Formats: sequence, structure tokens, C-alpha cells
Amino acid sequence: MQFIDLSKQQSIIKAQLDEAIQKVMSHGKYILGPEVFELENILSAYVNTKYCITVASGTDAILIALMALGVRAGDEVITSPFTFAANAEMIAMLGATPVFADIDSKTCNISPKEVAKKITKKTKCILAVNLFGQCADYESINDLASNYSIPVIEDAAQSFGSSRFAKKSCNLSDVACTSFFPSKPLGCYGDGGAIFTNDEEIANVAKEIRVHGQSSRYCHSRVGINSRLDTIQAAILLEKIKLFDDEIKKRNAIGENYSRLINKMIPEISTTETLLGNFHIYSQYCIFTKNREEVINRLALKNIPTAVHYPIPLHHQKAFKQNCDDLKNSESISKEIMSLPMHPYLSYDDQIYIVENLLTSMVS
Repeated sequence: MQFIDLSKQQSIIKAQLDEAIQKVMSHGKYILGPEVFELENILSAYVNTKYCITVASGTDAILIALMALGVRAGDEVITSPFTFAANAEMIAMLGATPVFADIDSKTCNISPKEVAKKITKKTKCILAVNLFGQCADYESINDLASNYSIPVIEDAAQSFGSSRFAKKSCNLSDVACTSFFPSKPLGCYGDGGAIFTNDEEIANVAKEIRVHGQSSRYCHSRVGINSRLDTIQAAILLEKIKLFDDEIKKRNAIGENYSRLINKMIPEISTTETLLGNFHIYSQYCIFTKNREEVINRLALKNIPTAVHYPIPLHHQKAFKQNCDDLKNSESISKEIMSLPMHPYLSYDDQIYIVENLLTSMVS
């Protein structure tokens, strides 16, 4: 059994992928070729934003969004301590300070009430994270940010394809970022990412930043970086997005089924909850158990792979260490959370096998 089965999807569209890659090889426009701009148009239409700027990775997408908003040394950016390190890393790279606001214990997404406690005169923006495939409470976050005239970045690395009250992720804030890392719900076969916005100025600045700050060839209007989605990856994503809506429906159904089975069979285990108004795509399926290591080891004996997202909150990481006594949810959840196999092609029989063995693993 695989934790994420990428080969199944590839087998379905292998002929189309081969043809798309060969087309790029034939025209030879490997950097910012026509497939890149075609993909940007399709992605912006998909989430209903005016602009999409593809970049070399989800991490670069965060960095460029922060740069486009003018984040610099001395600024503070409020974000979640319970996520991958890229967010805090990119804030720190610019000389700014990541300020951690605790998460909601039911969704694992950043809590608007906790964000409100962290706003200061130095707050430059809020970097909210959509964790595990569902959106944060952007109505509350945006209202809060508006009161202080600060922008919001939506980190949609795990939520592209999800929605909130029928509005697509990547169109819920001033600027949004996503990742096309292979294991993401929409993933390429390398690194890749994208930035979304309805703000023309932010879009133009982001486009310049991704090509060394050039406003035109050899004219550098600002400091930038080299971050372009290569054309072969764009061609791959153009084929994969044709399957995407069907796959996210399958992900949602599998996630809902997991929850029904676990809640019915294993009351000792709790699951994340879906926030009202959210369509959840379950980029990961997470559960909480107090004897995590024992459960992981017992499932491994049955050839059931698992993962832990995330075992160490960012304020306890050496790179970002901060003395925080108000991040209790992040700290407690990091000790109990674990992820089960999740992908669009996970069979019902496999789910039954996983849950039955999960039940057995809880018995002393």
C-alpha cells in the first residue's frame, strides 16, 4: 500500500503526458514557453482571479508574495506555528519576524481570535495557512486585517481545488500562493508553484520579481530572483488539471468515508473537523491519538504507511525558536496528530483494511 499513489494517475494519462512533453521538446521553448502562459490562463479562470503568475516552487510563491507586499527587515508577519517551515523561513529570509498565532484545535488552521492578539504597529501582513485541504476562516481574517489596513496572504499549498462558501481557494484574500510539488492534490513532476491576485500592481510586481526584477529585458526596476515554472512542468500540469475536478471529488468522498468509519468504530480517536462552508479536498487525512508512536509501529507491521504533519511546531524549531506560552493547541496537537494514506485512487477495501487495523492497534 502506498501513502500517496502517483503512479495510478500517471497510468491513466501516460499517452497524453508523453505527447505533451514531446511537444515541448520539439518547440524547444523550455523557459516561459507557450504552455506556461496557457496554464496561467487556465489556473486564473479556475479560481476566478484576474491574474496568475507561475513560479518555480510553492516556497518561492510565498517569498515573492511577501516581497510584492513590501515586507522587509523590521516588519512582523503573523502566521501559523503549525505548518511546514517554508512560511517562517521566507519571512525570516527578508529580515522580518514571523509572529506565531495559535491554531484552532478542530481544524488545525490559524485562529482569527489568536491572530487578533498578535497585531502590532509592526504588523505588515497576515500569512494564513490552509492546512490539510480546507480553507481557514477568511471572512474573520479579512475583516480583522481590514480594520488595520494590512493585507492577507492565503497559503493554499495544500488547498488548491477546495472552496469556501463556493468561492475557490486562491481567491479568498489579497494574494494567494499554491504549490505544485508532486504530492500536492495538483502536482507536477518536480517543483512548481503559483501566485494569484486580483490586484494589477501586485501581479506586475510579482512578474518582475520572478525574472530578476526585470520590467523589460536587461532593465531591472527592482531586486528580484530567478523563479520560473519550466515549460515541461507546465505541460504536465495542463494534462493533469483535466482530471483534477474528478480527483478532488474522490478525495472529498474518501475523506468523508474515513471520518464516518473512524467515528463509528474507534471513539478513542478524534479527527479534524470541516469548517462550515468549506469543501474539503483532504490533501492529508489526519487523526489524533495519544499513543501515536505505538499506533504507527503497529500499522507499519501491516504494511500501512503513515506520516506525521507536523511533529515540531515552528516556535520550537532551532531556526525560529521563540518563547511562546500561548500556542497550546499547536503544542498539544503536534504530539497527537498523524496522517493516514490519502489519494484519489484509494479503494474502499483499502480504507476498511486501514480502519480495521487502526482499531486493532488501539487495543493494548
